Amino acid sequence: MKWNIKRLFFWVAFLIIPILLFYLMEFYEHNPFSEVRQMAQFYNIVLFELLALILFFLCGSAKIALRIETVLAMVFGLVNHYVLAFRSTPFVPWDILSVRTAASVATQYDFTPSFRVVLVTTLFVVCFILLGWEKLIWKKRLLRVFPLLLCMGILFAFAGRLQDRKFQLDNYLYPHLFTPLYMMQVNGMAVTFVMDLAYMKVERPEGYDALQCEETLREYETDLAGQDYPNMIVIMDEAFSDLSLLGDVDASEDYMPYVHSLQQGAENTVSGNLYVSVCGGNTANTEFEFLTGNTMAFLPAGSVPYQQYIQGEIPSLASHLESLGYATYAMHPYYASGWNRDVTYPRMGFSNMIFKEDMAFMEYVRKYVSDRSDFQEILHLLEEKQEGQPLFIFNVTMQNHGGYSDQYANFTPDVTTGADNLELNQYLSLIKLTDAGLEELLTHLGNMDEKTVVVFFGDHQPGDAVTKCINDSLTDSDYYYASEEDVIANDTENPRYIVPYIIWANYDIEESVGYDMSVNYLAANTLKIAGVPTDAYQNYLLQLQEEYPVITSVYTGKSADAREESLEEYRRLQYYQLFEKKAGEP
Repeated sequence: MKWNIKRLFFWVAFLIIPILLFYLMEFYEHNPFSEVRQMAQFYNIVLFELLALILFFLCGSAKIALRIETVLAMVFGLVNHYVLAFRSTPFVPWDILSVRTAASVATQYDFTPSFRVVLVTTLFVVCFILLGWEKLIWKKRLLRVFPLLLCMGILFAFAGRLQDRKFQLDNYLYPHLFTPLYMMQVNGMAVTFVMDLAYMKVERPEGYDALQCEETLREYETDLAGQDYPNMIVIMDEAFSDLSLLGDVDASEDYMPYVHSLQQGAENTVSGNLYVSVCGGNTANTEFEFLTGNTMAFLPAGSVPYQQYIQGEIPSLASHLESLGYATYAMHPYYASGWNRDVTYPRMGFSNMIFKEDMAFMEYVRKYVSDRSDFQEILHLLEEKQEGQPLFIFNVTMQNHGGYSDQYANFTPDVTTGADNLELNQYLSLIKLTDAGLEELLTHLGNMDEKTVVVFFGDHQPGDAVTKCINDSLTDSDYYYASEEDVIANDTENPRYIVPYIIWANYDIEESVGYDMSVNYLAANTLKIAGVPTDAYQNYLLQLQEEYPVITSVYTGKSADAREESLEEYRRLQYYQLFEKKAGEP
């Protein structure tokens, strides 16, 4: 009897520990007792219990099983914490595909742990050590097979239920992917992660028919014949933004005087606000939206199409311009592996790629290639290009990449603010350097004989560490909706997702100021403004823009006569473009 009581004690302890591990992991970010919904707490505990049982039946030792789960919970909590700190969105399943990119820039961020992180990690270590007293052992392997398979079956079935929309709503689980931080806070990390697994693959939209999509696009086809095409230079500048949108910056000087002058009605210039789907990171998603005309609004929050969905050739601005006779170049002064670009760019129609190791001009600011030397590389390509063949360059810069808390011998911030925030001062000083480099570039191009168009825009605003002293009520992640109706409408504008854009030409184009749009429309508008023929999908987007001037993953700006069916048609056509149509097909 004594032996049975002792064994019962170890079983009870074995079942209690996973509960403690769940709450301890959540404490890395918040108080789960007050923020995670009650049913969600229960479902997180079920996941932890099932994982503990599976590990136990695998190894036959409760001590080993619980120690493994302790390490997994601690690592998962730490990874989520730092992903959240640096990108302001939680760790999601598809982040695993971004590990190479994350590793390449990890040294630029400050991993100094907060007191909370130190305390929770210490408690995990203590728990790991104390688990040495757990003596529950099951030596007979064959007898463990059936309960192992049973628990695995239950886990897969339970995960399926968590991913079922009706189950989510019936059990008060928050299902809306475009507010991922709130989703994690009220559902808990484990449940949210399992729910997100359902979106590793994009499901076909309701009513989707490939032949119908082909027929729809055929209605938008126009004559692509033309001549004397201009060179097209696209500069997507890392973290370039005008933070005055958020409030009074109180800077010692204008940190982008040239861009501001272009925005005031400069000759042969179109300018406005550009609405993007990301903030503080995930640069590749802005370039995806620009190059394809697709929107992240129809894809899982936190996903990166470059790594998840582009598995073969797809139509893009590059493939379209190549079909018109352009020489196509993708250029990025950093590592080729970042965001899988060296694989993705050729699939999008780029015949030439230039990465950090290929560049002739290598001036550094902090630890990154400067925008000025990056722009010199553009001029070099223009000088060396084949006579008579127009050039398309898609350039993603690196100079202004976060973080902004370290000091460097080769860079001294010269823009100061009343807030005396080192990160803000450094960021604004970097923006000032970019502004000067852009002025130098456009001045040079203005003296060239060949017709050239330059599109310049930021990919996203910097993270909260830079902007909090301007307006701490505006963040890139704590963007909550007041009600279920607001979530569905998605019609509340957040200025943290706005950057400036400029379309400039060294020949006559019609000027425009305050022509706002989302990034998925920018390429089609650029071609139209430049007098370059647009393809069927781009023509469709130009028409859709009249109903929905802005479509992003966090905001859908609607005109008075906008129809929801137009969005569903866009969703179906995007699915066709992204997953079924091949580049070069009519």
